[in-house]
Amino acid sequence: MWEHIRKLTRFCAVATSIPILMFHAIDNSPSVISFSSRFFERGMARLCDLGYRTLSLLEVGEYLLRGDLFPERSLAITFDDGYRSIYEKAFPVLQRHGFSATVFLTVGETASVQPLQRLPSIESRSMLSWGEIREMRRSGMTFGAHTLTHPDLTRLPVAQLQHEICRSQEIVENALGEPVNCFAYPFGRHDERSREIVRQHFACACSDKLALVSAGSDVYAMERVDAYYLRTERLFNVMPTPFFPWYIRARSVPRQIRRAIQINKHAPMEGARRQNES
Repeated sequence: MWEHIRKLTRFCAVATSIPILMFHAIDNSPSVISFSSRFFERGMARLCDLGYRTLSLLEVGEYLLRGDLFPERSLAITFDDGYRSIYEKAFPVLQRHGFSATVFLTVGETASVQPLQRLPSIESRSMLSWGEIREMRRSGMTFGAHTLTHPDLTRLPVAQLQHEICRSQEIVENALGEPVNCFAYPFGRHDERSREIVRQHFACACSDKLALVSAGSDVYAMERVDAYYLRTERLFNVMPTPFFPWYIRARSVPRQIRRAIQINKHAPMEGARRQNES
């Protein structure tokens, strides 16, 4: 089968677009944010065997800004929130295959970044410690900001928006001793106010819009492919084939409809809130 895929990709090296994969937890829970550790290991091994390489998000953004084509058989890998399973399950697999990834951290209100201090729990899950984060950084993983408390940024007043975005960046920068250039919007929700703050402080940002990154992409709202849509071995095997963009487009339609319904449901409340702000 893999020889057949190699032949297909030889004639369809899709350098005009690139997938940014979005994972959360790597475990065998039935949760929608979980991705099987066995499928993750086998999927990364197959991508490596097919000659894929990972780009950093900064590299993806630079290609977009220059208007250049992407390298053949390239992708970016991201993890949202900062679950402990990233260190325990994903990190060793990525190292084994020479892949890198960006982890977006929801850091909490506390400024403690001691090695044993863990990020505040989300959905009662165990989170990364700052010692684990620093170890992964030394091995080539990169880290981005994902706010303090994982709110829907479109529903916050401007002052709180600024605090959630900028304070989370400051905490990660102080913990790692280096600039933090990448941001991910919680729940993928963003508006012009949040994007403007992110533009002022970061080099790039990720949304959760289901699509491949291409020439028309906004470097401050880069599309991603939620691993939920690759959660079986059969689905993951579609990724290295020419059919992958078609599959993602097909899956994006019902997702866009659901998102539009959610936005319309909150629209009256948002309008009233912003009128009160002005």
